[in-house]
Amino acid sequence: MSVYDPWPSVRRFAAHLDQVNGTGDHERAMRLVKLTEEIGEVSQAYIGLVGQNPRKGRTHTREDVAAELCDVVITAMVALCSFSDDPARALQDKIEKVDARYMEA
Repeated sequence: MSVYDPWPSVRRFAAHLDQVNGTGDHERAMRLVKLTEEIGEVSQAYIGLVGQNPRKGRTHTREDVAAELCDVVITAMVALCSFSDDPARALQDKIEKVDARYMEA
């Protein structure tokens, strides 16, 4: 089984946004705002999955929720590129710290 490395694509997305929108404080903030927008879309998909809105009923699938979660992950990774010179290392370091806490429990 091969392991997919998303970072080349994520760096391309971030570089494109940098070129089109710039790299200032406002743009970094907008990438965080975009992340909250994507999280809202996950919530909307989940509400549709469970039929929480009786007027609309069940409108989404588990696959829809999974796709929205992927959008959150991608958006977070792109935002991370704005806050770290080595986002892949930053993510790996964080995962290792969280993993160590789980191993201690």
